[in-house]
Amino acid sequence: MRSTGKRLAVHLHPRAERAVKRGHPWVYAEGIRRLRHGGQPGDLAVMFDRENRFLAIGLYDPASPIRIRVLHRGSPRKIDEEWLLGRLGASLDRRQELRGQDTTGFRVVHGENDGLPGFVVDRYDSSLVVKLYTSAWLPHLQAVLSCLKDLIGPERVMLRLSRTVQAVADPSAFADGQTLHGEEPSGPVIFRENGLRFEADLVSGQKTGFFLDQRDNRALVEGHASGGAILDAFSYTGGFSVYAARGGARSVTSLDASRPALAAAERNFAHNRDDRNVSAASHRALEGDAFELLPRLRDEGRRFDMVVLDPPAFAKAAREVPRALRSYRTILRQGLELLRARGVLVAASCSTRISATVFVELVQETAAAAGRALHVHHVTGHPADHPVGFPEGAYLKCVFARVDAG
Repeated sequence: MRSTGKRLAVHLHPRAERAVKRGHPWVYAEGIRRLRHGGQPGDLAVMFDRENRFLAIGLYDPASPIRIRVLHRGSPRKIDEEWLLGRLGASLDRRQELRGQDTTGFRVVHGENDGLPGFVVDRYDSSLVVKLYTSAWLPHLQAVLSCLKDLIGPERVMLRLSRTVQAVADPSAFADGQTLHGEEPSGPVIFRENGLRFEADLVSGQKTGFFLDQRDNRALVEGHASGGAILDAFSYTGGFSVYAARGGARSVTSLDASRPALAAAERNFAHNRDDRNVSAASHRALEGDAFELLPRLRDEGRRFDMVVLDPPAFAKAAREVPRALRSYRTILRQGLELLRARGVLVAASCSTRISATVFVELVQETAAAAGRALHVHHVTGHPADHPVGFPEGAYLKCVFARVDAG
Protein backbone atom coordinates (compact mmCIF):
# COMPACT_ATOMS: atom_id res chain seq x y z
CA MET A 1 0.00 0.00 0.00
CA ARG A 2 1.13 3.51 -0.67
CA SER A 3 2.47 5.12 2.47
CA THR A 4 0.88 8.22 3.95
CA GLY A 5 4.38 9.22 4.98
CA LYS A 6 4.16 8.49 8.69
CA ARG A 7 4.39 5.50 11.01
CA LEU A 8 3.09 5.95 14.53
CA ALA A 9 4.59 4.25 17.57
CA VAL A 10 1.72 3.21 19.85
CA HIS A 11 1.69 1.63 23.30
CA LEU A 12 -1.55 0.14 24.61
CA HIS A 13 -3.15 -0.29 27.99
CA PRO A 14 -3.01 -3.92 29.25
CA ARG A 15 -6.62 -4.73 28.41
CA ALA A 16 -6.29 -3.51 24.81
CA GLU A 17 -2.97 -5.31 24.47
CA ARG A 18 -4.57 -8.59 25.57
CA ALA A 19 -7.44 -8.09 23.10
CA VAL A 20 -5.04 -7.57 20.20
CA LYS A 21 -3.05 -10.66 21.18
CA ARG A 22 -6.30 -12.67 21.18
CA GLY A 23 -6.97 -11.52 17.62
CA HIS A 24 -9.45 -8.68 18.07
CA PRO A 25 -9.22 -6.31 15.07
CA TRP A 26 -10.05 -3.05 16.88
CA VAL A 27 -8.22 -0.76 19.25
CA TYR A 28 -10.44 1.91 20.78
CA ALA A 29 -9.19 5.39 21.65
CA GLU A 30 -9.27 4.62 25.38
CA GLY A 31 -7.07 1.57 24.77
CA ILE A 32 -4.12 3.71 23.72
CA ARG A 33 -1.68 4.42 26.58
CA ARG A 34 0.88 6.44 24.66
CA LEU A 35 1.05 7.88 21.15
CA ARG A 36 4.22 9.85 20.49
CA HIS A 37 2.96 11.97 17.62
CA GLY A 38 -0.45 12.95 16.31
CA GLY A 39 -1.53 10.93 13.31
CA GLN A 40 -3.55 11.38 10.14
CA PRO A 41 -6.16 9.01 8.66
CA GLY A 42 -4.40 6.09 7.03
CA ASP A 43 -1.11 6.36 8.90
CA LEU A 44 0.31 3.00 9.89
CA ALA A 45 0.17 2.55 13.65
CA VAL A 46 2.88 0.20 14.96
CA MET A 47 1.82 -1.21 18.32
CA PHE A 48 4.25 -2.41 21.00
CA ASP A 49 3.68 -4.44 24.15
CA ARG A 50 4.78 -3.55 27.68
CA GLU A 51 8.26 -4.97 26.97
CA ASN A 52 8.53 -2.70 23.93
CA ARG A 53 8.25 -5.69 21.57
CA PHE A 54 6.33 -5.58 18.31
CA LEU A 55 2.68 -6.45 18.85
CA ALA A 56 0.75 -5.51 15.70
CA ILE A 57 0.32 -2.94 12.95
CA GLY A 58 -2.86 -1.29 11.77
CA LEU A 59 -4.50 1.73 10.15
CA TYR A 60 -4.96 4.83 12.26
CA ASP A 61 -8.17 6.88 12.22
CA PRO A 62 -8.14 9.90 14.56
CA ALA A 63 -11.82 10.69 13.87
CA SER A 64 -13.18 7.30 14.91
CA PRO A 65 -13.75 5.80 18.37
CA ILE A 66 -12.13 2.72 16.81
CA ARG A 67 -8.76 4.44 16.63
CA ILE A 68 -6.76 1.57 15.06
CA ARG A 69 -7.90 -1.22 12.70
CA VAL A 70 -5.46 -4.09 13.05
CA LEU A 71 -4.01 -5.42 9.79
CA HIS A 72 -1.27 -7.76 11.00
CA ARG A 73 -0.05 -9.10 14.34
CA GLY A 74 2.66 -11.36 15.70
CA SER A 75 5.92 -10.54 13.92
CA PRO A 76 6.91 -7.42 11.96
CA ARG A 77 5.70 -7.36 8.38
CA LYS A 78 5.88 -4.77 5.63
CA ILE A 79 2.37 -3.56 4.76
CA ASP A 80 2.51 -2.80 1.05
CA GLU A 81 0.65 -3.63 -2.17
CA GLU A 82 2.12 -7.14 -2.18
CA TRP A 83 0.63 -7.73 1.28
CA LEU A 84 -2.71 -6.27 0.17
CA LEU A 85 -2.77 -8.36 -3.00
CA GLY A 86 -2.20 -11.52 -0.96
CA ARG A 87 -4.91 -10.66 1.54
CA LEU A 88 -7.45 -9.83 -1.19
CA GLY A 89 -6.53 -12.95 -3.17
CA ALA A 90 -7.05 -15.18 -0.14
CA SER A 91 -10.44 -13.60 0.47
CA LEU A 92 -11.46 -14.19 -3.14
CA ASP A 93 -10.31 -17.83 -2.99
CA ARG A 94 -12.64 -18.45 -0.06
CA ARG A 95 -15.60 -17.61 -2.32
CA GLN A 96 -14.80 -20.13 -5.06
CA GLU A 97 -17.72 -22.39 -4.16
CA LEU A 98 -20.22 -19.70 -5.13
CA ARG A 99 -19.17 -19.81 -8.76
CA GLY A 100 -20.83 -23.19 -9.19
CA GLN A 101 -24.18 -21.96 -7.84
CA ASP A 102 -25.18 -19.73 -10.76
CA THR A 103 -24.43 -16.77 -8.50
CA THR A 104 -22.63 -13.62 -9.67
CA GLY A 105 -23.60 -11.41 -6.73
CA PHE A 106 -21.64 -12.02 -3.52
CA ARG A 107 -19.32 -10.42 -0.99
CA VAL A 108 -15.66 -10.60 -1.96
CA VAL A 109 -14.26 -8.96 1.19
CA HIS A 110 -16.10 -8.94 4.51
CA GLY A 111 -13.98 -6.38 6.32
CA GLU A 112 -12.49 -7.40 9.65
CA ASN A 113 -13.66 -10.98 9.17
CA ASP A 114 -11.40 -11.33 6.12
CA GLY A 115 -8.47 -9.53 7.72
CA LEU A 116 -9.17 -6.20 6.01
CA PRO A 117 -10.88 -4.13 8.69
CA GLY A 118 -12.99 -1.16 7.74
CA PHE A 119 -13.99 -1.96 4.18
CA VAL A 120 -15.99 -4.43 2.18
CA VAL A 121 -16.06 -5.36 -1.48
CA ASP A 122 -19.23 -6.68 -3.10
CA ARG A 123 -19.42 -8.14 -6.58
CA TYR A 124 -22.40 -7.67 -8.88
CA ASP A 125 -21.56 -9.63 -12.01
CA SER A 126 -18.80 -7.59 -13.71
CA SER A 127 -19.11 -4.63 -11.32
CA LEU A 128 -17.48 -4.20 -7.91
CA VAL A 129 -18.53 -1.93 -5.07
CA VAL A 130 -15.97 -0.89 -2.46
CA LYS A 131 -17.58 0.41 0.74
CA LEU A 132 -15.46 2.15 3.36
CA TYR A 133 -16.35 2.31 7.05
CA THR A 134 -13.24 4.28 8.04
CA SER A 135 -11.47 7.20 6.41
CA ALA A 136 -8.18 5.38 7.11
CA TRP A 137 -8.56 3.56 3.80
CA LEU A 138 -8.94 6.70 1.69
CA PRO A 139 -5.18 7.31 1.27
CA HIS A 140 -4.78 3.68 0.18
CA LEU A 141 -7.74 3.56 -2.21
CA GLN A 142 -5.62 3.57 -5.36
CA ALA A 143 -3.67 0.56 -4.06
CA VAL A 144 -6.95 -1.25 -3.37
CA LEU A 145 -8.20 -0.40 -6.86
CA SER A 146 -4.98 -1.61 -8.49
CA CYS A 147 -5.14 -4.95 -6.68
CA LEU A 148 -8.81 -5.48 -7.55
CA LYS A 149 -8.08 -4.82 -11.22
CA ASP A 150 -5.24 -7.37 -11.15
CA LEU A 151 -7.26 -10.06 -9.36
CA ILE A 152 -10.71 -9.67 -10.92
CA GLY A 153 -10.54 -7.33 -13.90
CA PRO A 154 -13.93 -5.69 -13.24
CA GLU A 155 -15.85 -3.68 -15.81
CA ARG A 156 -16.34 -0.96 -13.21
CA VAL A 157 -15.60 -0.21 -9.57
CA MET A 158 -17.91 1.98 -7.50
CA LEU A 159 -17.19 3.70 -4.18
CA ARG A 160 -19.67 3.78 -1.32
CA LEU A 161 -18.96 5.59 1.93
CA SER A 162 -20.52 5.08 5.35
CA ARG A 163 -22.13 8.14 6.90
CA THR A 164 -19.21 8.61 9.26
CA VAL A 165 -16.73 8.60 6.37
CA GLN A 166 -18.89 10.96 4.33
CA ALA A 167 -18.79 13.40 7.25
CA VAL A 168 -14.98 13.66 7.22
CA ALA A 169 -13.96 12.92 3.62
CA ASP A 170 -13.01 15.71 1.23
CA PRO A 171 -16.11 15.90 -1.03
CA SER A 172 -14.03 17.22 -3.92
CA ALA A 173 -12.03 13.99 -3.92
CA PHE A 174 -14.36 11.30 -2.59
CA ALA A 175 -18.13 10.99 -2.88
CA ASP A 176 -20.63 8.28 -2.05
CA GLY A 177 -21.66 6.64 -5.32
CA GLN A 178 -18.52 7.74 -7.15
CA THR A 179 -17.23 5.69 -10.10
CA LEU A 180 -13.58 4.79 -9.48
CA HIS A 181 -13.03 2.74 -12.61
CA GLY A 182 -14.93 2.16 -15.84
CA GLU A 183 -18.07 3.85 -17.05
CA GLU A 184 -20.63 5.23 -14.65
CA PRO A 185 -23.66 2.91 -14.64
CA SER A 186 -26.64 4.25 -16.57
CA GLY A 187 -29.02 2.50 -14.16
CA PRO A 188 -29.20 -0.58 -11.94
CA VAL A 189 -26.92 -3.49 -12.85
CA ILE A 190 -28.21 -7.05 -13.22
CA PHE A 191 -26.64 -10.00 -11.42
CA ARG A 192 -27.61 -13.59 -10.73
CA GLU A 193 -28.28 -15.29 -7.41
CA ASN A 194 -29.00 -19.02 -7.39
CA GLY A 195 -30.20 -18.70 -10.97
CA LEU A 196 -32.54 -15.75 -10.33
CA ARG A 197 -31.89 -12.31 -11.83
CA PHE A 198 -31.91 -9.22 -9.62
CA GLU A 199 -30.98 -5.60 -10.09
CA ALA A 200 -28.83 -3.50 -7.78
CA ASP A 201 -28.54 0.27 -7.58
CA LEU A 202 -24.81 0.64 -7.00
CA VAL A 203 -24.92 4.42 -6.74
CA SER A 204 -27.55 5.01 -4.06
CA GLY A 205 -29.07 1.66 -3.05
CA GLN A 206 -29.03 0.48 0.55
CA LYS A 207 -25.79 -1.12 1.72
CA THR A 208 -23.98 -1.58 -1.62
CA GLY A 209 -27.15 -2.05 -3.66
CA PHE A 210 -28.63 -5.32 -2.38
CA PHE A 211 -28.80 -7.39 0.81
CA LEU A 212 -26.40 -10.13 -0.25
CA ASP A 213 -26.18 -11.56 3.26
CA GLN A 214 -29.73 -12.99 3.08
CA ARG A 215 -29.05 -15.25 0.09
CA ASP A 216 -29.21 -18.54 2.03
CA ASN A 217 -32.32 -17.46 3.93
CA ARG A 218 -34.04 -16.50 0.69
CA ALA A 219 -33.35 -20.02 -0.59
CA LEU A 220 -34.93 -21.48 2.56
CA VAL A 221 -38.01 -19.31 2.05
CA GLU A 222 -38.31 -20.70 -1.47
CA GLY A 223 -38.44 -24.20 -0.04
CA HIS A 224 -41.40 -23.37 2.23
CA ALA A 225 -43.47 -21.28 -0.19
CA SER A 226 -45.25 -23.83 -2.39
CA GLY A 227 -48.96 -23.11 -2.76
CA GLY A 228 -48.98 -20.40 -0.12
CA ALA A 229 -49.89 -16.76 0.30
CA ILE A 230 -46.69 -14.97 1.33
CA LEU A 231 -46.16 -11.61 3.03
CA ASP A 232 -42.68 -10.11 2.70
CA ALA A 233 -42.53 -7.20 5.16
CA PHE A 234 -39.63 -4.74 4.93
CA SER A 235 -39.21 -6.24 1.48
CA TYR A 236 -36.84 -3.64 0.02
CA THR A 237 -36.46 -4.70 -3.64
CA GLY A 238 -38.26 -8.01 -3.24
CA GLY A 239 -35.51 -10.57 -2.75
CA PHE A 240 -37.53 -12.86 -0.49
CA SER A 241 -40.63 -12.20 -2.62
CA VAL A 242 -39.08 -13.42 -5.88
CA TYR A 243 -37.67 -16.54 -4.22
CA ALA A 244 -41.09 -17.30 -2.74
CA ALA A 245 -42.66 -16.95 -6.17
CA ARG A 246 -40.16 -19.35 -7.73
CA GLY A 247 -40.91 -21.73 -4.87
CA GLY A 248 -44.51 -21.97 -6.04
CA ALA A 249 -46.30 -19.35 -3.94
CA ARG A 250 -49.71 -18.57 -5.37
CA SER A 251 -49.56 -14.94 -4.16
CA VAL A 252 -46.84 -12.66 -2.81
CA THR A 253 -47.24 -9.29 -1.09
CA SER A 254 -44.16 -7.07 -0.88
CA LEU A 255 -44.50 -4.42 1.81
CA ASP A 256 -42.04 -1.57 2.18
CA ALA A 257 -42.01 2.13 3.09
CA SER A 258 -39.99 3.03 -0.02
CA ARG A 259 -41.80 3.52 -3.31
CA PRO A 260 -38.58 3.26 -5.38
CA ALA A 261 -37.72 -0.02 -3.63
CA LEU A 262 -41.16 -1.45 -4.45
CA ALA A 263 -40.78 -0.33 -8.08
CA ALA A 264 -37.49 -2.25 -8.15
CA ALA A 265 -39.30 -5.27 -6.66
CA GLU A 266 -41.77 -5.16 -9.55
CA ARG A 267 -38.86 -5.05 -12.00
CA ASN A 268 -37.18 -7.97 -10.24
CA PHE A 269 -40.33 -10.00 -10.82
CA ALA A 270 -40.23 -8.94 -14.48
CA HIS A 271 -36.57 -10.00 -14.74
CA ASN A 272 -37.62 -13.54 -13.82
CA ARG A 273 -40.92 -13.95 -15.70
CA ASP A 274 -39.31 -16.65 -17.84
CA ASP A 275 -39.65 -18.89 -14.78
CA ARG A 276 -43.07 -20.56 -14.89
CA ASN A 277 -43.70 -20.24 -11.15
CA VAL A 278 -42.67 -16.58 -10.98
CA SER A 279 -44.91 -15.82 -13.94
CA ALA A 280 -47.86 -17.63 -12.34
CA ALA A 281 -47.59 -15.95 -8.94
CA SER A 282 -49.75 -12.94 -8.17
CA HIS A 283 -47.61 -10.08 -6.86
CA ARG A 284 -48.87 -7.06 -4.93
CA ALA A 285 -46.67 -4.13 -3.88
CA LEU A 286 -47.86 -2.41 -0.72
CA GLU A 287 -46.29 0.91 0.31
CA GLY A 288 -46.23 2.03 3.91
CA ASP A 289 -44.89 1.62 7.43
CA ALA A 290 -45.03 -2.04 8.42
CA PHE A 291 -45.93 -1.17 12.02
CA GLU A 292 -49.05 0.56 10.70
CA LEU A 293 -49.96 -1.71 7.78
CA LEU A 294 -49.70 -5.10 9.50
CA PRO A 295 -52.52 -4.30 11.96
CA ARG A 296 -54.58 -2.94 9.06
CA LEU A 297 -54.11 -6.19 7.13
CA ARG A 298 -55.17 -8.10 10.25
CA ASP A 299 -58.30 -5.99 10.61
CA GLU A 300 -59.12 -6.55 6.94
CA GLY A 301 -59.09 -10.30 7.59
CA ARG A 302 -55.98 -10.98 5.54
CA ARG A 303 -54.10 -14.12 6.54
CA PHE A 304 -50.91 -15.62 5.14
CA ASP A 305 -49.18 -18.98 5.01
CA MET A 306 -45.79 -17.33 5.50
CA VAL A 307 -44.79 -13.98 6.96
CA VAL A 308 -41.23 -12.75 6.43
CA LEU A 309 -40.04 -10.03 8.83
CA ASP A 310 -36.65 -8.59 7.90
CA PRO A 311 -36.53 -5.12 9.49
CA PRO A 312 -33.51 -2.80 9.62
CA ALA A 313 -31.23 -2.90 12.65
CA PHE A 314 -33.20 -1.57 15.59
CA ALA A 315 -30.12 -1.44 17.87
CA LYS A 316 -26.81 -0.04 16.65
CA ALA A 317 -25.61 0.91 20.14
CA ALA A 318 -25.96 -0.68 23.56
CA ARG A 319 -28.23 2.11 24.81
CA GLU A 320 -30.72 1.29 22.03
CA VAL A 321 -31.19 -2.37 22.98
CA PRO A 322 -34.25 -1.97 25.28
CA ARG A 323 -36.12 0.06 22.67
CA ALA A 324 -35.04 -2.40 19.95
CA LEU A 325 -36.41 -5.35 21.91
CA ARG A 326 -39.75 -3.57 22.25
CA SER A 327 -39.81 -2.90 18.50
CA TYR A 328 -38.98 -6.53 17.67
CA ARG A 329 -41.66 -7.71 20.09
CA THR A 330 -44.26 -5.45 18.47
CA ILE A 331 -43.49 -6.46 14.90
CA LEU A 332 -43.29 -10.15 15.81
CA ARG A 333 -46.71 -10.02 17.46
CA GLN A 334 -48.16 -8.23 14.45
CA GLY A 335 -46.69 -10.81 12.10
CA LEU A 336 -47.96 -13.73 14.17
CA GLU A 337 -51.49 -12.28 14.09
CA LEU A 338 -51.43 -12.61 10.30
CA LEU A 339 -50.34 -16.25 10.16
CA ARG A 340 -52.71 -19.11 9.50
CA ALA A 341 -52.42 -22.32 11.49
CA ARG A 342 -49.41 -24.27 10.24
CA GLY A 343 -48.08 -21.02 8.79
CA VAL A 344 -44.35 -20.23 8.76
CA LEU A 345 -42.82 -17.24 10.51
CA VAL A 346 -39.46 -16.04 9.16
CA ALA A 347 -37.98 -13.44 11.50
CA ALA A 348 -34.56 -11.89 10.97
CA SER A 349 -32.44 -9.49 13.00
CA CYS A 350 -29.31 -7.67 11.85
CA SER A 351 -28.69 -5.97 15.21
CA THR A 352 -25.23 -6.92 16.46
CA ARG A 353 -26.16 -5.93 19.99
CA ILE A 354 -28.87 -8.61 20.15
CA SER A 355 -27.52 -12.16 20.21
CA ALA A 356 -29.08 -15.11 18.45
CA THR A 357 -29.97 -16.65 21.83
CA VAL A 358 -31.78 -13.52 22.97
CA PHE A 359 -33.56 -13.18 19.64
CA VAL A 360 -34.81 -16.78 19.57
CA GLU A 361 -36.08 -16.42 23.15
CA LEU A 362 -37.81 -13.19 22.17
CA VAL A 363 -39.58 -14.91 19.26
CA GLN A 364 -40.74 -17.75 21.47
CA GLU A 365 -41.84 -15.48 24.34
CA THR A 366 -43.77 -13.21 21.96
CA ALA A 367 -45.53 -16.18 20.41
CA ALA A 368 -46.48 -17.57 23.83
CA ALA A 369 -47.85 -14.20 24.92
CA ALA A 370 -49.91 -14.07 21.72
CA GLY A 371 -51.29 -17.57 22.31
CA ARG A 372 -49.53 -19.02 19.27
CA ALA A 373 -47.53 -22.21 19.79
CA LEU A 374 -44.38 -22.15 17.65
CA HIS A 375 -42.06 -24.92 16.54
CA VAL A 376 -38.65 -23.45 15.67
CA HIS A 377 -37.05 -25.61 13.00
CA HIS A 378 -34.18 -23.43 11.72
CA VAL A 379 -31.98 -20.75 13.25
CA THR A 380 -29.50 -19.51 10.69
CA GLY A 381 -26.53 -17.16 10.79
CA HIS A 382 -24.15 -15.84 8.20
CA PRO A 383 -23.63 -17.20 4.66
CA ALA A 384 -20.18 -18.37 3.60
CA ASP A 385 -19.23 -15.05 2.00
CA HIS A 386 -20.04 -13.19 5.23
CA PRO A 387 -17.77 -15.06 7.68
CA VAL A 388 -17.57 -14.19 11.37
CA GLY A 389 -14.08 -13.62 12.71
CA PHE A 390 -14.72 -11.78 15.99
CA PRO A 391 -17.69 -11.35 18.36
CA GLU A 392 -18.89 -8.00 17.01
CA GLY A 393 -18.84 -9.46 13.50
CA ALA A 394 -21.83 -11.69 14.28
CA TYR A 395 -24.90 -9.63 13.46
CA LEU A 396 -27.27 -11.72 11.34
CA LYS A 397 -29.66 -14.28 12.75
CA CYS A 398 -32.87 -15.63 11.27
CA VAL A 399 -35.55 -17.81 12.86
CA PHE A 400 -37.79 -20.13 10.82
CA ALA A 401 -40.72 -21.36 12.90
CA ARG A 402 -44.08 -23.01 12.18
CA VAL A 403 -47.26 -22.20 14.03
CA ASP A 404 -48.78 -25.35 15.50
CA ALA A 405 -52.23 -26.32 14.26
CA GLY A 406 -53.76 -26.45 17.74
